Amino acid sequence: MRCAVIGAGAWGTALADLLAGNGFETVLWAFESDVASSINDSHENRRFLSGLPLCVDLRATNNHRDALCDADLVVYAAPSDHLRRIATEGAVHVRREAILAVATKGLERRTLSLMTSVIEQEVPNRAVVGISGPSFAAEVVAGHPTAIVAASANIEAAVAVQSALSSSTFRVYTNSDVIGVELGGALKNVMAVATGIVEGVGLGYNSRAALITRGLHEMTRLGVALGADALTFAGLAGVGDLVLTCTGSLSRNRAIGLEIGKGASLEDALAGKETVAEGVPTTASALELAARHKVDMPIVQMVYRILFEGHAARDAVPELMARELRSEQDL
Repeated sequence: MRCAVIGAGAWGTALADLLAGNGFETVLWAFESDVASSINDSHENRRFLSGLPLCVDLRATNNHRDALCDADLVVYAAPSDHLRRIATEGAVHVRREAILAVATKGLERRTLSLMTSVIEQEVPNRAVVGISGPSFAAEVVAGHPTAIVAASANIEAAVAVQSALSSSTFRVYTNSDVIGVELGGALKNVMAVATGIVEGVGLGYNSRAALITRGLHEMTRLGVALGADALTFAGLAGVGDLVLTCTGSLSRNRAIGLEIGKGASLEDALAGKETVAEGVPTTASALELAARHKVDMPIVQMVYRILFEGHAARDAVPELMARELRSEQDL
């Protein structure tokens, strides 16, 4: 089987390295010419995964045709705000029989579409699988045991992706709930920003635990409104990814929230960052999606106010604590 991975950030590189290490001919498409050169010449992505050696059989390119031609499995890992354009540019080169896996986490800002929906629209009439779960790219490349979910309405495609990615250190489970798996991967980034803010203003573990738990409740509430299975949010793509991103020191979204909690503006917190913090644009998309479906998401709303309306981070938790008392089980 020949594999193509589109997007050579940290996560795309980790997935490409995994596929190549599993013995599949794998080509990684990179937007940046220096990234492709670094991978081909020194077997390292010096820009996004510096210091981590990659499989010597992995090849990188800046050419869509070179990456996609004859690929049986195409994995999309481009940032959410560029995914549609990049998928469209390469669509003509994707085989009709190819299985498409979507590793991008987020919601498209203009349309509020899930990432699998974007790929279904731009590269139509193929089986599409969404992959998500608790997985820092650097730890995947380093061979730390990791487990994720491959979700699709096409169970055969989900099983094919499961088989291709699974290794002795990388375990993949299948799921048919694409909406739940994708929303879990997108919304947990917003909650990670919120957790960083809480830590940044000096609050402790009690506050963090309360925020993560109620954040999961908000994620589940929106997911159910969109047709997801509530149980999905109790799995790897829900609580698993949420806990990792909200507590892990490698979390970009938590780091952005931490700086803002300490008093930095959003512009300053984002300045100079090579990697994308998907939680920032997803906050706006999630709030709009919640309004469209009449779902109450007070944490998401508060993060939006802090990021985009200049609301004082220090006032956020007291205001959330002062909300009207209610039952815990209010789905």
